[in-house]
Amino acid sequence: MPSHPGLTVRWSLRDAPVGTLDRLKEYVRDTSYERFAGKDGLAFKTWRAREGAWFEGVYVFADDAERAAFQESFAATADEAPGSLIIGHGPEVIEECEIVAIAEGAAGFAPAPSFG
Repeated sequence: MPSHPGLTVRWSLRDAPVGTLDRLKEYVRDTSYERFAGKDGLAFKTWRAREGAWFEGVYVFADDAERAAFQESFAATADEAPGSLIIGHGPEVIEECEIVAIAEGAAGFAPAPSFG
């Protein structure tokens, strides 16, 4: 079974001001989602969070070259990335990974973020 190149970018929310996760959700809904929806070379991206702990993007790319190019570009400006500016500091982790498999359950995915 072929795997896919992945990338995890994680910020700490331990010392973030109250309301930071709400601001991040608004950013994903209003800006970031559209930036990545349909992006060439990207299989998918998820945004994950745990209030008071962390906020992260998990990316799955079509091939190693796409992942490497995105990682290099992102790492060069990570401290100025919108998520970093909202949180108040750059990511703690920018880490390559291997996505071994992806299974979509019967419930499927929502086509766009909804925070209501």
